[in-house]
Amino acid sequence: MFPVGLIIIVLTGAELFTGDAMLAPMAAFIHKVSWAAVLNLWVWVYIGNLIGSIWYGYLMAYGPLTGWSAAGVGAVNAFGLSAVNIAIGKVGYVGGAATWSCFLKAIGCNWLVNLAVLLGICADDLIGKFFGIWFPIMAFVSTGFEHCVANMYFIPAGLFTAPYLSADQIATIGAEKIASLTWVTMWTNNLIVVTIGNIVGGLFFVGVIYWVAFRKEIAALK
Repeated sequence: MFPVGLIIIVLTGAELFTGDAMLAPMAAFIHKVSWAAVLNLWVWVYIGNLIGSIWYGYLMAYGPLTGWSAAGVGAVNAFGLSAVNIAIGKVGYVGGAATWSCFLKAIGCNWLVNLAVLLGICADDLIGKFFGIWFPIMAFVSTGFEHCVANMYFIPAGLFTAPYLSADQIATIGAEKIASLTWVTMWTNNLIVVTIGNIVGGLFFVGVIYWVAFRKEIAALK
């Protein structure tokens, strides 16, 4: 069901940083906007996506991912346990080889995400946009690629949920692994590298390639 997010974004005209990594530079290539405007857009959209993602992670952690007793004691359910494990996996990129792997996954992710955005733009009707977006996003998620905005949700959701793990759940996951999940490692072990990789994937592997390939057609439209 992951593609539903991008379908909603494209059809409602909302802003997604990873999509803007391709769309905004393409406008700069044809001198419709300045590169300063591109950077300004990236900064504000990134901040907005971060705030929205953390808020939704909080909503999920204290909603569907935990159960609460009359005394106000929280207990992590099976969905919450999965969320914590996902978050731990997201901050598990330690060392040069792992970081390189994370970077490549981020490039592959935004390559597919922006192809989905292009297909959504090219389609004329709702059904065409739906299916044009659905399959590339399904491919990126099922492949295990890394998306910075998705991780802005996945990691905080795990962070908000982890304090309510039971002793048995902590023993199952491993105390050391849980200790590795922090607000600092969210950035150092994931978001910084993934954000850069997403920019490379969207800007160069879609934006630049398609701009070079269709420069004559774009010039004709102008």
